[in-house]
Amino acid sequence: MAVPQRRISKTRKRMRRTHFKLNVEGLVTCPNCGEMIKAHHVCPKCGYYAGKAQYLNGKLVKPEEKKAAPAKKAPAKKAAPKAKAKEEAPKAEEAK
Repeated sequence: MAVPQRRISKTRKRMRRTHFKLNVEGLVTCPNCGEMIKAHHVCPKCGYYAGKAQYLNGKLVKPEEKKAAPAKKAPAKKAAPKAKAKEEAPKAEEAK
């Protein structure tokens, strides 16, 4: 059986054990009320998620129906660059 040659001091023992701790991961503060909540979850205290009320006084808030966006028109075609070149050519001849 292994037997330590020297007694381990309190400081050395405590320094070794500094890494034996529990980490609480995934907790963030609620932007609405400041309560610590799980990330990507509705706040149990105020009922908000992503800046929007999900639960209000214990009741589920239904999201408003989105209105259908009007159909977008096709973008107008731009004038061909050749037309500009033709306009510039006579000007260059006049300057000579």
